[in-house]
Amino acid sequence: MTKRHEAKYKIDRRLGQNIWGRPKSPVNRREYGPGQHGQRRKGKPSDFGTQLRAKQKLKGYYGSISEKQFRRYYAEAIRLKGDSGENLIGLLERRLDAVIYRAKFVATVFAARQFVNHGHVTVNGKRVNIASYQVKPGDVIAVKESSRQLAIVIEAAALAERDVPDYIDADHNKSTATYTRTPTLTDVPYAVQMEPNLVIEFYSR
Repeated sequence: MTKRHEAKYKIDRRLGQNIWGRPKSPVNRREYGPGQHGQRRKGKPSDFGTQLRAKQKLKGYYGSISEKQFRRYYAEAIRLKGDSGENLIGLLERRLDAVIYRAKFVATVFAARQFVNHGHVTVNGKRVNIASYQVKPGDVIAVKESSRQLAIVIEAAALAERDVPDYIDADHNKSTATYTRTPTLTDVPYAVQMEPNLVIEFYSR
């Protein structure tokens, strides 16, 4: 099992939720946490605990985002006009690795980060290898022609467990996707309930 798979399943078990909706998640078999104390009854969490859990869940969903980077998204979200929680979701969904994952060019967010870092992706015809690159509405994201027959790309397109959301116009025959607009929380097909407003509260304490 790869290090990335271990990280993915560890996040699911720690949170007690199948946050990506993956059929092989260990939470599908048992919902309690890992280790010998995983089945102990837990008391009612404090407000801080609830906010921390919401933060860990949202941060974990997008893969290998550092705490420093995630805090920068928070700072940008509160600087922008409108609802800060919605702004935070919009910034996360504009990440290039998130768009690659949503377009079903790869199977997981972890694979998406690696796929971008290895130079398989272009934005508006120019190669971009930075996973955190912020995509703008109207941008055309494509898998490089030499990478389109990779098994990881072919297998991901055939996955039945999730659909491409309507704010991304994907063409799997050409391995291209157009980011049409920045989504709101209700537009994003999370497998579990995300609570970005609790994340904002956590950082604004």
